[in-house]
Amino acid sequence: MGKKTKVALAIAAASAAAWAGSKAVSKPQRRDDKEVLQTQQPIVLAHRGGSHLAPEHTMLAFEKAFTLGVDGFEVDIRLTKDEEIIVFHDETVDRTSDGVGFVKDLNLEELKQLNFGYNFQDLEGNYPYQEEKVEIVTLKELFETYPNTYINIDIKDGPDTYEGSLMPSKLWRLIEEYNAENQIVVTSFFSEQVDRFNLYAQNRVALGAGENDVRKAFTAFSSQFGHLYHPKVDVFQIPMKSGVVSLDSSRFIAFLGKLNIPVHYWTINDTDTMRHLLNIGAKGIVTDRPDIAIECIQQYIQEEVQ
Repeated sequence: MGKKTKVALAIAAASAAAWAGSKAVSKPQRRDDKEVLQTQQPIVLAHRGGSHLAPEHTMLAFEKAFTLGVDGFEVDIRLTKDEEIIVFHDETVDRTSDGVGFVKDLNLEELKQLNFGYNFQDLEGNYPYQEEKVEIVTLKELFETYPNTYINIDIKDGPDTYEGSLMPSKLWRLIEEYNAENQIVVTSFFSEQVDRFNLYAQNRVALGAGENDVRKAFTAFSSQFGHLYHPKVDVFQIPMKSGVVSLDSSRFIAFLGKLNIPVHYWTINDTDTMRHLLNIGAKGIVTDRPDIAIECIQQYIQEEVQ
């Protein structure tokens, strides 16, 4: 046996010993049940209220989606100049309204003067709300209008901004004020914002995975050390692909499922893709077309029963 072969065997033996040792001392810990995530069937979350059917993040969208029968809403939040939490995605109002400017530079009264239906184009290519003012919505208004509805909240203001530094505590206080702990999931692209929020919430609110959480989970899943992964969140809401990495994997879904973590996929707007995801075990579809998603899931459930 040559020297190189002996070294290779020694390294392999050491790796195997390390793996066995880690298996002995580390046991995967399931996340505790969160009421909002205890669903028997796959769910539909209307992305920004269902932005292909009505102006995004407006009451028109939420009302339409609710009437269709969605399980909940997926929304984004930002802080205004006067520190009000609004339901909104972009940094600026330019794309969705007849105004211009950064959200952080405008107070709520100024934002309420704008028409957030102005640039909405419906499925027939028309602009039905250019002459009808559609107001922005505060998170408080959404809580008051839909007190028992699942609301997935995505913090958009980054942790290094003034607005982002205030958001976790302000969001927690608002959730606590409305006793909404059991209807909310809080997530963010910035895992740090989720961690900051949980310093206040102390796991009383379901948490969604940020970018770092997804990276850690997939790295653990795709290695021999999945047993070392200890999740800090309760649900993964992810795209089908991140860069060159495909995340629509039945094995990845099963890996997270063993830890009591359901997987929802965004933003899915066609039936074929919805069916593919449901077939591999997805527990939720985040969509701009809640009408299509509801029909697809109802058909899927009927087929499963038969």
